[in-house]
Amino acid sequence: DLQNTNRNQQERIGQIFQMNGKERNQVKSISAGDIGAFVKLKNTHTGDTLSDPKTNLKLPGIDFPAPNLSGALKLKSKGEEEKMSTGLSTLHEEDPTFIFQGDPELRQTLIFGQGELHLKIISERLKDRFQVEVDLVQPRIPYRETIRRNGEAKYRHKKQSGGAGQFAEVWMRLEPAPRDSGIDFQQSLVGQNVDRVFVPSVEKGVNAATSEGVLAGYRVVDVKVDFYDGKQHPVDSKDVAFQIAGKHAFRQGILECDPCLLEPIYNLEIKVPEEYMGDVMGDISGRRGKILGMDAVGKNQVIRAQVPQRELYGYATTLRSITGGRGWHQETFNHYEEMPRDLEKKVIDDSKSEDED
Repeated sequence: DLQNTNRNQQERIGQIFQMNGKERNQVKSISAGDIGAFVKLKNTHTGDTLSDPKTNLKLPGIDFPAPNLSGALKLKSKGEEEKMSTGLSTLHEEDPTFIFQGDPELRQTLIFGQGELHLKIISERLKDRFQVEVDLVQPRIPYRETIRRNGEAKYRHKKQSGGAGQFAEVWMRLEPAPRDSGIDFQQSLVGQNVDRVFVPSVEKGVNAATSEGVLAGYRVVDVKVDFYDGKQHPVDSKDVAFQIAGKHAFRQGILECDPCLLEPIYNLEIKVPEEYMGDVMGDISGRRGKILGMDAVGKNQVIRAQVPQRELYGYATTLRSITGGRGWHQETFNHYEEMPRDLEKKVIDDSKSEDED
């Protein structure tokens, strides 16, 4: 028996094999430097150390490289979400350089790996081993919606159709807030026009509208909301009525305040041999990127730039092509900023056509 020193559990070793492609040859023992294969291990995972229980040796862990390419999985058959999730979990355990996550905002399952071939192999393994057929598609971009100027909105919700009715009227002011401040909801009600018990209801309605988006279905951010007045009915005013009125007043107000889309901007660090500098920088400029600086590291140059996420899909493949496989890059999210109007219009139009489908 061997001791799994990472998990403090014993593993019984039955047969030992050495692999030669798809062929496996049984051997009695393996020595230092050999690569061997065991079958039917119960508690051992990638990166664990199996040791003689007397020595209890634990080897240092592996620093796995960060993923540099992403994709999204689209199921070919509905109802197989659980099978896909099980398959992805198993594949991640076997290969920690592959990462996956469900994105509730974008309503996609995203996968991250070391390159185009890596992601393609993952999707093929899902089909071959777990009988889940998927298409590998481009991930959606998590745009944000915000406003450029101040405005006001008034909305009356009235419903009367036999039995108890619904009535609520909400007046609110909206103004742009600093970047990354989210939604700042406040109330400045005076007098008795609206009972203060309905303030949380209006806030719920505003939060629902911010999650759903107004322009193109993306989350609304960086807006100050002031619920300053309204009207109520002694019988028909209730929580749900003020939620609906708050939601519609906010949506109406956003459209009055010169709304716009924000796009995510990523920091890009690219290491390339000096002879490819011109081509790589030209490609960055063609992706609406900004060069922030350059440093020499040995015989290579490190370029630092900022590029919109929209322009980065498949960048690893392009960089490999430009540099003959000698380029390396990593990308990290930095901030949001306003999109050019022509691209903004395209995103809004695409979103509307998706809704129609």
